[in-house]
Amino acid sequence: MPKTYGPPLTRRTLLTGGVVAMGGLWWTSQRYRTPHHIARLSVQEVFDRAASGEVLLVDIRTPTEWQRTGLPQGAVPLDMRRLDFTTELLRLTGGSADKAVALICAGGVRSSRLALRLSKAGFTQVIDVPEGMVGSAEGPGWLKSKLTIIDWQG
Repeated sequence: MPKTYGPPLTRRTLLTGGVVAMGGLWWTSQRYRTPHHIARLSVQEVFDRAASGEVLLVDIRTPTEWQRTGLPQGAVPLDMRRLDFTTELLRLTGGSADKAVALICAGGVRSSRLALRLSKAGFTQVIDVPEGMVGSAEGPGWLKSKLTIIDWQG
């Protein structure tokens, strides 16, 4: 006779376990933050600094996303999936890896990861906008903050 190691599994037990697991996954996804040394700015701060020319704001989302929501005012669209992304970013900064560059995506995950990658590639003033366009655990995001959006003409 096989050994048993606890109460038998029932539908209720499986359902409860599934609900708990899904809740944990949701909580983790809402609280995700990549630990790093990269500077962070709120959407309002980056809006102000981009308007003054203090920082180059780069929207790293995809063309489909730009078309769906528009672009943040003052942002340059540059799809992070481009093979020549770093080269194009250097062109946009006038060849300087020391220019302040703020990265924004939908919810802060891609911008955080790309900020780390660019920092390792020699960019010295990379800034993450962790709220993103649609918001995250860091804040409401560009859209809910009702900051200016421009249509993407792609």
